[in-house]
This record gives sequence, structure tokens and C-alpha cells, in this order.
Amino acid sequence: MRFTIIYLGHTPASMLDRFDKYPNQFQSLLTPAFSREVSFDQVRVIEGEPVPDPANLDGIIISGSAYGVYDEVEWMEPMRRFVRKAYDLGKPMLGVCFGHQIIADALGGKVVKSEKGWSLGRHVYVVDREALGLPEEPHDIALAASHQDQVVEPPKIATPFLKSDFTPVAGLVYDNKATITVQPHPEFNHDYARALCRLRLNDPYPENYVVELERTLDEPLERNLMGQLIADFLTKAA
Repeated sequence: MRFTIIYLGHTPASMLDRFDKYPNQFQSLLTPAFSREVSFDQVRVIEGEPVPDPANLDGIIISGSAYGVYDEVEWMEPMRRFVRKAYDLGKPMLGVCFGHQIIADALGGKVVKSEKGWSLGRHVYVVDREALGLPEEPHDIALAASHQDQVVEPPKIATPFLKSDFTPVAGLVYDNKATITVQPHPEFNHDYARALCRLRLNDPYPENYVVELERTLDEPLERNLMGQLIADFLTKAA
């Protein structure tokens, strides 16, 4: 199976000497999670490449971005059209962070810059496995987060499956049974998430607050578990 990563954001320039770009992070997370052979292409929309026709793609991953759905950039409306067509075609589709938001926005949900501010560090989410079609009871899963915007009203065609007190709509599965989105970043490892805490907060926040956020990442992240849940969903969708 071949996935096309719609690349909408950059690893911060100050971190590029230490960490992979977003597409490589997705590949590292998902490749071992699939039971079948998978490959990955990239479309660098953030660098000016045109938004592709989803009819020509097997599977889709929409990355995070520094932009919000309310920003007026030239690719925002083409991305909305892309999402709607991909959804109607039933293409296996994953959205992460901004990807979660643009899919919800394009399909009738509401996204805002939250008054709660930044969500950073390690966050624990409740997983509704029944919403994913899995038999086990709901349980918690710990993942890295890095966002200010949130989906506050999911589309009518979506069911929440991931939530926390800070982010009540942290994951959605859609009625076409081919689209899944998450607000946190399962592709981020501890070191990358820790570096983001310092990058995002070091200037406007006191040092002790930044240190406390970094300490949350001393605890394990269950990124591989979420990667497996996503891979199983997308495999079934395909």
C-alpha cells in the first residue's frame, strides 16, 4: 500500500540539525505497524507543490502545520476541496494535528484557537475503543501534544474516540469508515516533544513552567500503540 504524505509544515529550523522532518517521522512510526508492505510519497504543499487529485492516491496522511484553518494561505481552500473529494471517494486518510483540524473544518466541524493556550508535553487521553470497532473497554493512552487550535464541534459525520479534559475532541473516526484523525502527535518521540516545549514556551513563560512540562515527558509515551491502532484502521479501510 502506498501513502502520500501531504506535507503542510516544517520541523522548526532550529531543530533540523537534530531531528527528522515530519514525513520521516510518520514513516518511522507507521512502517513497522503495518502487517503488509507500505511505501510513502511526499507532496510538499508547504513548499509550493500543488495539492494533488486524491483520485490518483491510494492512501493519504495530512501532516501538522504552523497555520490554522482560519489563515488565508493559497493552499487552504484547495486542501478543503481535496479533503471532501478524498472523503467521498473513501480513500484511507489520516489527519494529525492540523490534519485533524482541516479535515474536521472541511467536513462541517468547527475549529478555533483555544483560549486554553498551548497544549504541550505528555498528555493522557481516554480511548473509546468501541468507536474504533474494537472489543476492549476504553482505556488511557499517553501521547505528545503540540497545539493551540482545537476542534470544538466535530462534523456530524464523525464520532469522537479520543479525549482529555484539555482537548475534548482529540480524535475522530468518520462515517465513511476510511478517515481517522488525531490532535496529538503519535509521530513525535520524547526528545522531539521535549525540545518543542522549550521552543514554544521559553520566552513568554517562566522557566519553572517549561521545566515542569518537560518533566511530563519523563513518563512513557504510547506512540507505538497509537500507531498500531491507526495502521489497523487504515488497513481495514483499504
